[in-house]
Amino acid sequence: MAAARDFILPDIGEGIVECEVVEWRVAEGDAIEEDQPLVDVMTDKAMVEITAPEAGTISRLHVPKGEIAKVHAPLFAYVPAQAEEAGEADARPAATTGRPPERAAPAAPAPPVASGGRGPHGRIPASPAVRRLLREHGLALETVPGSGKDGRVLKEDVLRVLDEGVPAPGGHATAEAGQPVTGPGGREASVAGELRVEPLRGVRAVMARRMVEAATTIPHFQYGEEIDVTELLALRERLKPAAEAAGTRLTLMPFFMKAMALAVREEPILNARLDEAVTEIHYQSSVNIGMAVDSRSGLIVPNVKGVERRTLLDVAREIQRLTGDAREGKVAQADLKGGTISISNIGALGGTYAAPIINAPEVAIVAIGKSQWLPRFDAHGEVTRRAIMTVTWAGDHRIIDGGTIARFCNAWKGYLEAPETMLLHLG
Repeated sequence: MAAARDFILPDIGEGIVECEVVEWRVAEGDAIEEDQPLVDVMTDKAMVEITAPEAGTISRLHVPKGEIAKVHAPLFAYVPAQAEEAGEADARPAATTGRPPERAAPAAPAPPVASGGRGPHGRIPASPAVRRLLREHGLALETVPGSGKDGRVLKEDVLRVLDEGVPAPGGHATAEAGQPVTGPGGREASVAGELRVEPLRGVRAVMARRMVEAATTIPHFQYGEEIDVTELLALRERLKPAAEAAGTRLTLMPFFMKAMALAVREEPILNARLDEAVTEIHYQSSVNIGMAVDSRSGLIVPNVKGVERRTLLDVAREIQRLTGDAREGKVAQADLKGGTISISNIGALGGTYAAPIINAPEVAIVAIGKSQWLPRFDAHGEVTRRAIMTVTWAGDHRIIDGGTIARFCNAWKGYLEAPETMLLHLG
């Protein structure tokens, strides 16, 4: 028999050392093709699809579904197709007579599988979002009839099963009121309303660890400011039709990012990082601004690369793409690496103030509150109606002090309050 090879889980993200095995798409003994999707794993930032390095046969799955896989450790073992062919050739008996070998009778066809339609590679097709929904409700993919192409299980199929209360084939029937039933993770819950327990896994689990590490190892300090965005709102309204004609939705976020990239010219320390030994400051070559996205799997922070070199429309398109990918759990690892400053737009949900935690190894993060129409005195002492937005910065006090963040925020504020001044600095 040909020798099996271990597939070693490679580096799948900046600073990621482990991930959760969400769904195996193959079983031991299955034939695989090169680049065939084999397993979905969840890191602290996104869902990642691991594909086959070459054709062959799966011989062992080292990490079961729901368990944690370690980077640089074996994930599965397989026998390459070339090795199998060589083994078969070596094992083929030599002819001892001149008589040709008898042709074997064709094998009887295998009985059809009763678990519903299957897509390519013999698996039931379903998106990562649907698989997460199934896990959250303790349902098996095989028990939900798929209405999509090739038996694909859609979100509507899962919701229909949940709404109708259809018991899963071979699973637990609905219990009588007050009787215990088995919930996700094997815990017993009561229909009468007992505490529901679910494991902390995937993005949320690693995010919890990273937030604790950042909050306990980085000395944070906060800095708050009010920004008058009346003129900025008016400019956006004037530019929105042109952006929509170009197929792009223009929000305030592209303006925030462009102004921030310009402000970095005055305080470049905001675009730097400390090395792991905390002995060197590394100044980044481009301004890559991250934005916190509240996805279904947890908080992730993709970033727009090279904001200083992009047009306003380019930044808006990237924001639109990254937001869509993040909410579907499909953000590429490259979009999560190399961030230098992060923006948390709590104002989109109605928040005014926050004390954000730095997204290490970055050195600063800003929480943007909602814009409110408030009375303010103008230059003539008259009360006027202005759009006021609150911002709260968190800085790494090891390399940034209050004066630095104040100067940086003042430069950023100047561009936002008089947005036409950005035109003087656009290349």
